[in-house]
Amino acid sequence: MLITVTRSGGLTGVKKAREVDTSARADAARWEGLARRVLPPPVADGFHYRITVDDQVLEVDETGLTGDQRELIRGVLSEGA
Repeated sequence: MLITVTRSGGLTGVKKAREVDTSARADAARWEGLARRVLPPPVADGFHYRITVDDQVLEVDETGLTGDQRELIRGVLSEGA
């Protein structure tokens, strides 16, 4: 399993990205278990949304949407070009 974390923003705006490949690690089970616990469960036959506003991106499954996100999605999908 390849786990990648990217951090950006902060006062200096420095971007930092690191990855861990668990395939040859003795502690692979710990890393993989932790990675699975932080990810939302997949939604069978559900929608996944990527909302981009200028340079900000949000990716979310339909089960995790807020009311405002649902309203924005409905509006853009029905009225957008």
